[in-house]
Amino acid sequence: MKTAEYGKSGLPTVVLLHGGGLSCWNHREAAEDLAADHRVILPVLDGHAGSGRPFTSIEDNAAEIIEFIDRELGGRVDVLGGLSLGAQTVLEMLSQRGEICRHAVIESAAVIPQKLTNALIGPAFGSSYGLIKQRWFARLQFKSLKIKEDLFEDYYRDSCAITKQDLTAFMKASTSYSLKEEALRSCRARVHVYAGEKEIRTVRRSAQAIVGAVPGAELTVLPGLYHGEFSLNHAREFAAALRSFLQS
Repeated sequence: MKTAEYGKSGLPTVVLLHGGGLSCWNHREAAEDLAADHRVILPVLDGHAGSGRPFTSIEDNAAEIIEFIDRELGGRVDVLGGLSLGAQTVLEMLSQRGEICRHAVIESAAVIPQKLTNALIGPAFGSSYGLIKQRWFARLQFKSLKIKEDLFEDYYRDSCAITKQDLTAFMKASTSYSLKEEALRSCRARVHVYAGEKEIRTVRRSAQAIVGAVPGAELTVLPGLYHGEFSLNHAREFAAALRSFLQS
C-alpha cells in the first residue's frame, strides 16, 4: 500500500483517507498544517493512481489498512478520518475493529444504497470513460466537484491513471454501501460526522443515520458547503478541528 507521510514518529498519529477518484493530495494541505505536532499518514486507496492494487471492495480495503496500522503503527491511531469513499472505508474499519482509533472523522459519507445510480454506473462509464483523459472534459468534471482551482493538475493526472475497471468497481461499491449497524454499536471511538449544508439528500440523510447508529457520534452541518469541501477547500479549518479533538 502506497502512503505519503508528514511529521515524525512519536507524535500523535493521524491517518486520513481520500475520496473516490482523488488521492493523497485530498488531505495534503491539512497534513502539512498538522505536521509540526502530529505524524500524518495518507494512504492511497486501492484502485487509485499509484496504489499498486486493484479495487476489490470497501471491506477488503478497510482490512488492508487495519493490517497496516497493526504492522506499522502499533494497532491504534489517535485520529482516523476520511472523505466520501474514504469515509465509508473508515466506517467499515470501525465495524471490523471498533477500537482502531481514539477519534474518527466521517466527512460526506453515503451509507444509504443508491440503487438507480448504481445500476447506471456501468452504462455511463462504458460510453464516457474515454473522455476522462480529455482536459476539457476533466475541467467540467472538476468544476462540478467544487474543488479549488490549484488542485486541478493533481486531479487530472490521477484521474487519468484510474482504469475503467477500477473506476467502475469503486463507484459501484460506494453507491451500494450500507452501515454495519450491529457491529458499530460496539465502536469505542469518538465519531465526528461532517456534512455540507448543500450536499445531496442521500448524504444528509446518511449523516443522520450514522449518528443514530454509532454511540455518542456528533454531527456538524457545514453552512454553505458542498460535498467534500471541508477537507479539500478549507484545509486549515479541517486541521484545526482535528487538533481540537485531541486537545479536548
